Amino acid sequence: MSPPPSPSSVASSLLASKGLKLHSLRVIQSLWAGYGQTCHVTASPSLSANSSAQTSRSVSAANSNVSTPQELQSFILKMTMPLRTDKSDEGHTRKALSYQVEQYFYSELAPLLPSSISVAKCSTSINEHHPDGTSTTAMLLSDLREQFPVAGEKRDELSPTQVHAALDWLSGFHGFWWPQVKDMDRHSLVRPPLEEVEHDAGGAREKTVWLNGGYTYLATRRKEYSSLARDSSSKWNALLTMSKDSSISIAEMVADILAPRKEGRGATEDYQTLIHGDVKSENLFTSVSGEEVAFYDFQYVGLGLGVCDLAKLFTCSLPLDMLVGDASVSLDMELEMQQGEKALLERYLARLKDVSKKEYDWDVFLMHWETALVDWLRFQASWGFWGHTEWLEARVRWILKDKGWREKVEGNWKKSQRIHS
Repeated sequence: MSPPPSPSSVASSLLASKGLKLHSLRVIQSLWAGYGQTCHVTASPSLSANSSAQTSRSVSAANSNVSTPQELQSFILKMTMPLRTDKSDEGHTRKALSYQVEQYFYSELAPLLPSSISVAKCSTSINEHHPDGTSTTAMLLSDLREQFPVAGEKRDELSPTQVHAALDWLSGFHGFWWPQVKDMDRHSLVRPPLEEVEHDAGGAREKTVWLNGGYTYLATRRKEYSSLARDSSSKWNALLTMSKDSSISIAEMVADILAPRKEGRGATEDYQTLIHGDVKSENLFTSVSGEEVAFYDFQYVGLGLGVCDLAKLFTCSLPLDMLVGDASVSLDMELEMQQGEKALLERYLARLKDVSKKEYDWDVFLMHWETALVDWLRFQASWGFWGHTEWLEARVRWILKDKGWREKVEGNWKKSQRIHS
């Protein structure tokens, strides 16, 4: 078996297709489980490039075959080579598919976005499947740091200015895709990992975006959910996994309401859009002022409600005082929506409606938002907590005790079951 290609050889090949030659390559980070690398690449026009590239050279530089600093271009190379493993390994399969989903997004969908929604531009890419069952996926992306030099990094909190910029980006992204997803062929979208493997046994089907955006939805987290259901010591065991009658649990009901469907109409069909799927400070860059933001890492982009992106953002990346305001507010028990949380949601919703030119009643939006919080809490309770978990848990305790919310959830679920019966 031949050795896998090196990042330098892949970068050189991709650059050559654009009339450029590799100047330098630096590994920024290794990807999960050693599946690949993200690298910073600089390049300059190739000597064999066309005359328009040659005219950008100074006479002295052309004669000496030395690139001047002004000629250097900066790129990000994201290269993945998932190892061959058992296809019944859901975690591996999810990751391997996610890189192909991301490549499709950058190649096919990102160019459709308006300039007001900043994302990296994909210059060129490859997606090669090898006889031994492995694959090489690589993209040459524009370097967002040239315009957005401040990295979100692994920190819990963004500044208030950055928070508002992130909300505006998300509402713009969700609002842009909301009217358009109705035209997507649901059968062409990427199914849950193990189902996708079974459906595409030969691996020849071109990947698009996920049918269900994100990576926390219950259909692919059954093992974790089962562990939570068996864990009588967990304070969330009874609240989320047990039912008072023979019907399904509230966690399963919530998941069913939020889930996009290949066919038919779900309870939230009219409000589904494309979601980023992994919204957190680590996956964004901002301008120096913090007033502009660009998200990256679109491995889990797919259909869903925009509020599912917000649930993770609010829990993992917002200053707590932007959510609760008064430091004396207790997070030990139930917590209803505070003014800070409401103000942020109102900002998001106003721009979402403005961009999409669609209506979204506040009461419907609020029901969706609180349902997304319960679903996000279910994942954290079964997988592991991080972020402002005290706020999230307090909010979900309040939501689960809210008779009005529960009646709406049960009503939506029963309606959905009648439609599909």
